[in-house]
Amino acid sequence: MSTAPGTHAILEHVILGCGALFDARRTPMSTRLTVHPVTEGAAPDPNGLLAALDDAWPTEAGPMSLNLTSEAWLSALMDVKTPPHLMIEVPAFLASDPVWDQRIRDRAAEGLMMVLKGRPLSPLPAVLMACFKCAIVDRADDRRLTDAPPPGGAVRSLPFVQSGNATPAEAGDSFKRGAQAVLGWPLGDPPDGDKPKKGVPGSVQVVMDLIQRVEREEPAAKLEAVLRGDPSLAFRLMRYINSPGFGLSVEINSFSHALMMLGYGRLKRWLALLMTSAIDDPDLKPMMFLAVRRGLFMEELARNHGDETTRNEVFLCGVFSLLDRMLGQTFGQLLGSLPVPERVAQALVHGEGPYRPYLELAMAVEMESPIDIRDHTEAMMLSSGEVNRAALKAMGTARQLRSD
Repeated sequence: MSTAPGTHAILEHVILGCGALFDARRTPMSTRLTVHPVTEGAAPDPNGLLAALDDAWPTEAGPMSLNLTSEAWLSALMDVKTPPHLMIEVPAFLASDPVWDQRIRDRAAEGLMMVLKGRPLSPLPAVLMACFKCAIVDRADDRRLTDAPPPGGAVRSLPFVQSGNATPAEAGDSFKRGAQAVLGWPLGDPPDGDKPKKGVPGSVQVVMDLIQRVEREEPAAKLEAVLRGDPSLAFRLMRYINSPGFGLSVEINSFSHALMMLGYGRLKRWLALLMTSAIDDPDLKPMMFLAVRRGLFMEELARNHGDETTRNEVFLCGVFSLLDRMLGQTFGQLLGSLPVPERVAQALVHGEGPYRPYLELAMAVEMESPIDIRDHTEAMMLSSGEVNRAALKAMGTARQLRSD
């Protein structure tokens, strides 16, 4: 019998950062999990970690890249049987070590998938390079940017994933230079309020109109009339509501049925998801994915610390948190036509209020920064286990809601 992810003791002893690798289609190619021990020098528990991941991210969930910040934990994980969908990241400086050289070859022969993290200071033997599925190369270390030839006449044959991109344009440039994927997605700077605001796409305007009408609790017939003008939006909304991530026991077949089952308050959260998916620019797909996962994570954090209203509001806060970059308008401009609760507006417009700590913790987890995650966790007086359980649950639900 499977164990619920929240019951695994290991989750109290690690700090988890949840990233993603995006391919050239701007869709998540793989999930990435950074694992950092809460206490430096603590005894590794690779079997406990794998058991927790087996429940939270089973084989059918797709590939996951594991980045263990502790050499002791990485070494312990290399000694146990690992599910085939997990890829283990091995730092380049360890791959250059003769002892690790043989370990890597032995595990590769057993079928373990590994990723070379970083650029080796000197060329690795071809037989060793063949043990890795791909390499993660930071933009600052990428010789391709200068057209410099590989050292020692080595041939570039290993697919690479680019990390360290600072802007969406740099991410696009990485793909042009042959990157298989980019690690994380650079969000760029928020829009400048001094510049003229961009127009809102028609499909997004429809959803904003729906949210305003739901806020006024208009009859279902009027709401359905708005959706009839954009059948693709109606289809997307039904797909979201009937997805496994929503967890309903009956199939919803109309907007009226959805309103009857959910009520106005819960319906607004799914219209928030619909708004992100209504933006058709392919370059914004990674932001849509990240915004949804933020909202789900923040909702899970609030599950044991607030009522349903709080959970719905922090969800909205996370989902809307990248809307300024997606639509090219400041939050002050956007929220003039998009009704949100006052506490959500405080977090998004002014960077303050009770929901701001949730958002800051979500961003730290997204950036896979153990120190920042620890600081924000302590500031909110949460345990590592609470944060880790919320992160793993959000990862799984975001996967179920995806539509590539």
